[in-house]
Amino acid sequence: MKVDFKKTLPAFKARKNKLEIVNIPDQSYLMIDGQGSPGGETYAHALTQIYPVAYGLKFFSKLELGKDYVVPPLEGLWWADDMASFTTARDKSKWRWTTLILLPDWIDNSMVEQAKQKARAKVSDVDQIRMETLSEGQCVQTLHVGSFDNEGPILHEMHEQFIPDNDLKMTGKHHEIYFSDFRKTQPEKLRTILRQPVLPK
Repeated sequence: MKVDFKKTLPAFKARKNKLEIVNIPDQSYLMIDGQGSPGGETYAHALTQIYPVAYGLKFFSKLELGKDYVVPPLEGLWWADDMASFTTARDKSKWRWTTLILLPDWIDNSMVEQAKQKARAKVSDVDQIRMETLSEGQCVQTLHVGSFDNEGPILHEMHEQFIPDNDLKMTGKHHEIYFSDFRKTQPEKLRTILRQPVLPK
């Protein structure tokens, strides 16, 4: 039976425009880093690197381990020296990011290295891709429906109102989970989880 983590993991659950406090367990991901606009060439190139490895692992798992799964949604960690770049100024050239895809807990680093080796036949520069565990713990998250450019108001509410009102402070990096393929979906229909790790004040 094929596992779909979007349906089984609480980390993928959020309500539209409803800010909620959640606890996220440590999870392993494929990751690749970059800087600049998500509409830029560097980000687009990162996708051509990470997807062949992700799908190589899926097919390896199905054929060699007998465990099939749906490749989880693309995710992104975003940050900047001045977080106003995300909420008010929206200066995308200053954004730094890590693109990531969740890995099942039965995938290990040796399998990732094998998948990278096979992917080199199609994509030569996969060396920057790594397997890493992300520890987020307590977070605030919500589901945003609409254009990425319209995230500013709900992020401002999250950062400036909800988090301080609950005696919390931001830690870690802004995290987005993309349920929609933004290359094929109309902007107003995009579904994105917005997550911010927090700590008690």
